[in-house]
Amino acid sequence: MLDVPHELVEHVVWLLHEHRQVRNTRRRKLGCFQQALLTLVHLRKNETFSQLGAGFGISQATAWRYVDETLEVLAGWAPGPHEALTGLGEGGHFIVDGTLIPTDRICADEPYYSMKHRRHGMNVQVIACPDGTPLWFSRATPGRTHDLTAARSHGIVQACLTRQILVLADRAYQGADATVRTPYYHHREQPPRYQEFNRDHARLRAPGERAFAQLKSWRLLRRARCSTRRISTSIQAIHTWLTCSYSG
Repeated sequence: MLDVPHELVEHVVWLLHEHRQVRNTRRRKLGCFQQALLTLVHLRKNETFSQLGAGFGISQATAWRYVDETLEVLAGWAPGPHEALTGLGEGGHFIVDGTLIPTDRICADEPYYSMKHRRHGMNVQVIACPDGTPLWFSRATPGRTHDLTAARSHGIVQACLTRQILVLADRAYQGADATVRTPYYHHREQPPRYQEFNRDHARLRAPGERAFAQLKSWRLLRRARCSTRRISTSIQAIHTWLTCSYSG
């Protein structure tokens, strides 16, 4: 049993059907609906490709190809940062935050080891609404990448500055300037109004954690066994799923 609405599966089925029509794909062993289910099981349950193949009556290699194709199709529909911020102007605020997607050890371990979390993983940034609804997830970068460095490299700071969007972020983003607001350091040594500002800031920023909670509800991202390149594609594909659920 999978805890995903049937309507979302049907939406992915139509995307796969259009993809097959464009490529003029011949008849396959699995139809579009079964291929969508195969990918959904992979993302929700994080089963190996040998387990997926056994469950759907196909080989391990075929299961890998089907999942890879579906992820690419879904990732192609994920919005970019500028597209996500289109139509957002002055008034209100948005939340920017980063998280670590845990991974298995790989050959080039050093760039992927986060000293903050004391584990290997990939850094992912998010832009979220005040209620925690994710607007955009970044591509995954090596785990030792600092949050501020990642935000700048993805163009988040510049995009929010261009549109004059007020952004709330934690202390990792101190120094971003522009329209980014972070808590005060050493607030206990400062006037009471600094402490009050930090409390209000934390209260408004807290819902941003819901975006990552929704992302990590997909077991694949609780401990990824796939390649680092594939993690970014999986995140974008999951974002498409989440976007469909909100629009539905």
